[in-house]
Amino acid sequence: MNKTELVAAVAAKADIDKKAAEKSVNAVIDSITEGLVKDGKVQLIGFGTFEVHKRSARTARNPQTGEKVKVKATKVPTFKAGSALKEKAAKCKAVK
Repeated sequence: MNKTELVAAVAAKADIDKKAAEKSVNAVIDSITEGLVKDGKVQLIGFGTFEVHKRSARTARNPQTGEKVKVKATKVPTFKAGSALKEKAAKCKAVK
């Protein structure tokens, strides 16, 4: 499912037009992003937790040349699924 399909699904479930659904989806995404920037963590009980993690500096290898490259330390967003989401995902029939 991509963002357009998500907006259509939200519009259908909430019985609202697609324009309002798109505003809602964008508001949720923006709020999660702002929460990560401000607090470093957004927890949605039953769904999951978005969190910012530190990734240490490391030495990597360029696969084309084999040359060693230094990669700087950085912060990355992560998501850990909640138990209710894990249970529903276990029933997924679309997994290849």
